[in-house]
Amino acid sequence: MIISKKGTLFEMQVPKEYEGKSADDIFRTIWRAPKKWIHSIRMADEVKINNQKANWNAPLKEGDFLHFPLFYEEDYGVIPHFHPIEILYEDEHLLVANKPTGMDTHPNEEGQTGTLANAVAYHLQMNGELSKVKHIHRLDRDTTGAVLFAKNQLSGAILDRMLSERKIKRTYWALADGLIGPKKGTINKPIGRDRHHAVKRRVSPSGQEAVTHFRVLKKIPSARLSFIECTLDTGRTHQIRVHFSDMGYPLAGDKLYGGSSRFKRQALHARFLEFSHPLSGEFIHCEASFLDNPPIFENVID
Repeated sequence: MIISKKGTLFEMQVPKEYEGKSADDIFRTIWRAPKKWIHSIRMADEVKINNQKANWNAPLKEGDFLHFPLFYEEDYGVIPHFHPIEILYEDEHLLVANKPTGMDTHPNEEGQTGTLANAVAYHLQMNGELSKVKHIHRLDRDTTGAVLFAKNQLSGAILDRMLSERKIKRTYWALADGLIGPKKGTINKPIGRDRHHAVKRRVSPSGQEAVTHFRVLKKIPSARLSFIECTLDTGRTHQIRVHFSDMGYPLAGDKLYGGSSRFKRQALHARFLEFSHPLSGEFIHCEASFLDNPPIFENVID
């Protein structure tokens, strides 16, 4: 699908698979955009077809041009603050950054700087973009890897829905203490707060659904470690850390959940992020390199 940015306007050339659909179908059924947002641009007569005021219910033809204002200047929502970051993917609608260890994904209090969101805002500022920084998911402070951000209201709403519908695949690499028996499996145990600890979570019958799929990529008998790959159906706080600790194989370096002290942090890295672009449908695959020095995974796995 051909989409482009022209100043403040988003433009899409209607593809063959959308022929016969109306503008209303695209906004409400295909994109499932927020109802309030659709109402506001409809009332303002801001949607055009082939440079003419849109008839919202008229069937579109392949090759028609649909355009509307989307790229408004907005406050970043966080204070731009320099920190060198690796950008894994970026276009006018979204950005994927590789988060280093020891950095929060976003500020937890007003005026906080030094987070990945602050670094992303600085990156946008240096590129002359003024758009709100919206994280779609987050990683723990000491977990590294790929984090997805939206750059406008429409892509943010669609990506939020895709995440809740499990259409954004997040694949993690981890090192667990001990030699895990099964080669693969699914952990389906609810997770809730630990009432005895302000930060800690635990497996709890009254907690929220939490599903982790895993496979053992390699066992390292000499180090008593298992190199594992995990994908999540849900995104609970500390999910992988809690599930493997509950199994009796806490992540190496994860002192909060009983892991060994062989590393300065939990050995957990968001290695891959895969999803279809919220507007073009293009398949996006991001692979996050290791930023630790010395690198935890490369030293142990190699």
